[in-house]
Amino acid sequence: MSNRLNPIVAVTMMNAREVLDRSTQQLVLFQFWSARSAACQQLSPILEKIVQQYPEQLCLAKVDCDQEQDLAIQFGVQSLPTVMMIKEGRPVDGFAGVESEQQILQRLAAYLPKPEDDLIAKAQLALTAGKAVEAYPLLAEALALAPSRVDIKLWLADTAVVLGQLSQAEKLLADIGLADQDAQFKAVLAKLELAQQATNTPEIQALEVQLAAAPSDNLLKEQLAVQYQAVLRSEDALALLLQILQHDLNFGQSKKIYLDILAALPKGDAVALQYRRKLYALLY
Repeated sequence: MSNRLNPIVAVTMMNAREVLDRSTQQLVLFQFWSARSAACQQLSPILEKIVQQYPEQLCLAKVDCDQEQDLAIQFGVQSLPTVMMIKEGRPVDGFAGVESEQQILQRLAAYLPKPEDDLIAKAQLALTAGKAVEAYPLLAEALALAPSRVDIKLWLADTAVVLGQLSQAEKLLADIGLADQDAQFKAVLAKLELAQQATNTPEIQALEVQLAAAPSDNLLKEQLAVQYQAVLRSEDALALLLQILQHDLNFGQSKKIYLDILAALPKGDAVALQYRRKLYALLY
């Protein structure tokens, strides 16, 4: 395997320029060390462990100062161990002496993939494969980790529209400020509006008129809930069914329909969690 593919390389005067060139693609950690230094021996395994965990993002360039004194002088190294972090050919951070794994990871945080990014990548693969149900909980978890990230809100809103969770999508989009309402936002909003229009069927409109005239009619509520769920308006359906169950736990098929809707919602869905808690409180 060539040095270019190896996350840990030994640097000499001969290959120093090649290693520096890697900093256009990765963050390169130049570690100036000596086998005669106990502090260097303490730091090396920490750096090697970190770099091996992130081989795509990091390269550890080890400079043996006993063998490459001229190279150490060129870099202006004054004590050992010294670590210089190079990006795009320029130093961006560094330290002298020994630091803990946690301290070094904090220095590297801006250059390492975040947990939510890994979840987004997995969700995107699921969406590409047409598996929106699998993508939804991944995106919901990503948003919980980074609640201020607009891109995650848009991905989740778009996925919610695909799954028919239109009220969820509407809430997510409503939380995005005017400054962030870019082309992607407008595309998801347009998709939501089209989906909302498609869910307002003549059957639903007729039942809504009848229910408005007889607001306590549980049979009408159950029929309307079934129609709502048929067009994936799950939250509207659950809200109606909960009204029925609050008055009569054994009315018609309401409890079964309610449970079936909960089971059909994607894992981690906020509506499912909310209405599961409400049913639990009603039953117990």
